[in-house]
Amino acid sequence: MPVRQLPEQVVNRIAAGEVVERPASVVKELVENAIDAGASRIDVFTDGGGRRRIGITDDGDGMTYGDLALAVNRHATSKLDDEDLLHIRTPGFRGEALPSIGAVAKLGITTRHAGEPHAWSLSVEGGEKSDIMPAALGQGTRVEVSDLFYATPARLKFLKTDRTEAEAIREVVRRLAMARPDITFTVAGEERAPVTWAAALPGASGRLTRLGDILGADFRSNAIEVRAEREGVVAEGFAAAPSLTRANALGQYLFVNGRPVRDKLILGAVRAAYSDYLPRDRHPVVALFVTLDPEGVDANVHPAKTEVRFRNAGLVRALIVHALKEGLAREGKRTAANSDGAALASFRPSFAPRANWDWRRSPAYPSGPLPAFDSSAAAAFAEPGQATFDVGTPTADVRFQEMPSADLLDRPLGAARTQIHETYIVSQTRDGLIVVDQHAAHERIVYEKLKASLARNGVQRQILLIPEIVELDEATVERLIARTEELASFGLAIESFGPGAVAVRETPSLLGKTDAASLLRDLAEHMAEWDEALPLERRLMHVAATMACHGSVRAGRRLKPEEMNALLREMEDTPNSGQCNHGRPTYVELKLADIEKLFGRR
Repeated sequence: MPVRQLPEQVVNRIAAGEVVERPASVVKELVENAIDAGASRIDVFTDGGGRRRIGITDDGDGMTYGDLALAVNRHATSKLDDEDLLHIRTPGFRGEALPSIGAVAKLGITTRHAGEPHAWSLSVEGGEKSDIMPAALGQGTRVEVSDLFYATPARLKFLKTDRTEAEAIREVVRRLAMARPDITFTVAGEERAPVTWAAALPGASGRLTRLGDILGADFRSNAIEVRAEREGVVAEGFAAAPSLTRANALGQYLFVNGRPVRDKLILGAVRAAYSDYLPRDRHPVVALFVTLDPEGVDANVHPAKTEVRFRNAGLVRALIVHALKEGLAREGKRTAANSDGAALASFRPSFAPRANWDWRRSPAYPSGPLPAFDSSAAAAFAEPGQATFDVGTPTADVRFQEMPSADLLDRPLGAARTQIHETYIVSQTRDGLIVVDQHAAHERIVYEKLKASLARNGVQRQILLIPEIVELDEATVERLIARTEELASFGLAIESFGPGAVAVRETPSLLGKTDAASLLRDLAEHMAEWDEALPLERRLMHVAATMACHGSVRAGRRLKPEEMNALLREMEDTPNSGQCNHGRPTYVELKLADIEKLFGRR
């Protein structure tokens, strides 16, 4: 087949395929254009999931007659002052967005510039422009797109249902609204009720207000402000406490120079920062904004600008990890269980008393005088008659403790009063009570001590008088022997003892007496999931977390009052003690005022 030049109409449709993947792509391009026009309010309306109609109205700077004539031409843009493609400061750089949309749909533009006596309108159908005509519009621009993909009907087969496409549009507008809290956004359509996000105040408080409106009250109440700056790169935003998680990474919103992106580098940095707090199957909720010189990031690596490439990727990653870790360490004792009322709600009675209830009409109300308390009635309360009500010995250490000293009550975690079910410590503070999971709390303490010891001078180890021989399958033994050096850095010295066994000669002294067989099996299971690309530091932290779990106070162990208080004091001095290594909260706090509300005292 000979080489030939494609017709302009075909070229336009091929170019449109790069930009217009679905109705949400159209909305993204048009809303970004409205943002660049300096709009303070943007209204988005869709019908049929965007297939039948998309309408975008803004109150920004409109276009003059000459600008409107050029705007629908290919490779025409107002967003480049010169020919430097590396110095892009606006999110809607795509100059061919309007002609690409006009190539596959029916496009109508009505706009009015402040210097024009009236508005102008223009329409494009299948790439064919109409004449520019006078129109009526107060201020700004209104763009309407109808019959999307009518010129390329094959593309319609790849679209989802109207509801799915409408939700994709909302997600696009949500991300753009997060990036610009100073703009009011309204999204309306037949699929759902209209929603409006009002403009917020400038600064961190305004950004948190907008994020709370979009991500919900849970995020607002658990948000931790993070910020770090280095070499002209700024990473800031809000990250949820580790106990507010999702089953996937869709709750991670990332922005580079105000542009919503899905960057693997940033996602990996977020995962690394939360690795000490979350289990492997949970993901954090964050909204991070990275700002740097436009020349330090390439925004043209993806046609829709959803991916970027950093010139100094290592600096950006380190900065994000530092910002998140510093914020999480600062608020390390916060947990969702004691900040959003979830624990309190679980205590509420499952019934509500009936209003205007007269107890005198109850069937249990005596109808006559009560009989005398004679000997026959007294016999019913004798010891044999009460045997039915015997519930056995209590499962809690309810030995009464004398009133704790005032200084203990003033401590953040209060004074230990009792232990229940040999697992939970109940402590008293000035204004409430705290329930502590003793195993989860001690697990975090041991983990942080292991990390600190490793960073300082290595983990202290204890030599076993008689090496412990642990029998395992050959594949497991090979995995463990291959990581001998990494395990030795944590004080666990092992060596091969035949084809299906391992000899344990030294263990970390911090763990005390431990079950070496169980520890090695757990370590081998984790190692089976490791990727060779996983950094050594992360592999070491996995080892430390597994060892901490085995070296902690177990559930079911009865503690003395002084032991319970010692554990509480260690928690107060340990960073990140609000969650264990697996992301579970280590304690729940109930304020006295909330308890009084439960019993109707307030």
